[in-house]
Amino acid sequence: MFKNNHDPYAALKIPEFRFYILARFLLTLSTQIQEVTVGWQIYEITNDPFSLGLLGLAEAVPAISVALIGGYFADKYNRKVIIVLMTSLLTACSISLYFMSGYPDWLAACPYAYPLYFTIFVSGIARGFLGPALFSFWPQIITDKSIFSNAVTWNSTMCQISSTLGPAIGGLLILPFGIQNTYIFDSALMIFAVFAFASIQNKPRLIQNISTSIWESLTSGISFVFSNQIIIATLTLDLFAVLFGGAVALLPAFAKDILNAGAFEFGLLKAAMGIGSVIIAFSLAYFPIKKKAGKILLGAVAGFGFCMIGFGLSTYLWLSFVFLFFSGVFDGISVVIRGTLIQTHTPPEMKGRVSAVNNIFIGSSNEIGAFESGAAAKIMGLVPSVVFGGCMSLAVVISTYFKAKKLRNLDM
Repeated sequence: MFKNNHDPYAALKIPEFRFYILARFLLTLSTQIQEVTVGWQIYEITNDPFSLGLLGLAEAVPAISVALIGGYFADKYNRKVIIVLMTSLLTACSISLYFMSGYPDWLAACPYAYPLYFTIFVSGIARGFLGPALFSFWPQIITDKSIFSNAVTWNSTMCQISSTLGPAIGGLLILPFGIQNTYIFDSALMIFAVFAFASIQNKPRLIQNISTSIWESLTSGISFVFSNQIIIATLTLDLFAVLFGGAVALLPAFAKDILNAGAFEFGLLKAAMGIGSVIIAFSLAYFPIKKKAGKILLGAVAGFGFCMIGFGLSTYLWLSFVFLFFSGVFDGISVVIRGTLIQTHTPPEMKGRVSAVNNIFIGSSNEIGAFESGAAAKIMGLVPSVVFGGCMSLAVVISTYFKAKKLRNLDM
């Protein structure tokens, strides 16, 4: 029953792929540390859950705005150069946060600490260009389509490990060393990521000359996604599920006001989802999903919604951790299935533009979901807003189950 005939380390045997996931690990680790630190810093200044929602919006708006252009650039120009430049810009943003944090009284005097939001806004622009380049660059390293699923799993695993370690490290560093010194560590990791990406060889551009207009090229990714029923159904499902399940953005408020926890406990709660995702990702590397992938995806998103409801109702630290842990398990399953579907159903020369559409649907849905959660918390209160979001996620799953027959019956 548990016999496994495939090689779980197939993608890792490619040296350049190992270099790539190392760079992704460093980049994700640093951005997670930054996210924890900025969120904690802003809530300390404002003491307002809505400010946490605005933080997500400050990054999502520019990322969405430049996503299509970023996809066009990723398909037309050198993807490695884009990655190195945008990672360098993220590094500059982190260094800026370090210098600004040296003047806490000045930040507190600024309405809603707007210099911090502006810096995150700039990082959102960088992310809008970086996402499509990263998505479309590593498939040029993995030339064997039969191991795409394995590569997606390991890529997701390394990102989830760093997502797990990042919040915990951020929480650990904030308490003894302070916010400003935490930004030093964050900046150093990003610098190493820049050098790691730069060490990978350039890959050829897949589009040398584009005869169509820039607008036609930009919208071709949208046309492709909407013409593929499996991809559009998958993206729509995750978009609305994550949009209404963005309660994790309210963790600083839950940690302080509901669970009476400090920075370290907040870091552990932030890491809980990543721990669950890492465990399931390692499991999927050995036992990949082949049959009933569509139904498993729907079940995973439904499980995520139930966990959000449980987290919203919990008043115990350990129980909140458990709900977040299992939400990470379900989210990890969704990430692997979705990533494999998009990679295997997209032509190489279209990956940048399709990735841009994916980023609009999914990449920024966490931040838009954070804004939705912050706004709902402002109107409804912390607990009711999270329970409402979980219920809406379940409603989306039910609707998708009955309307998306191809997804429901999908195998991989």
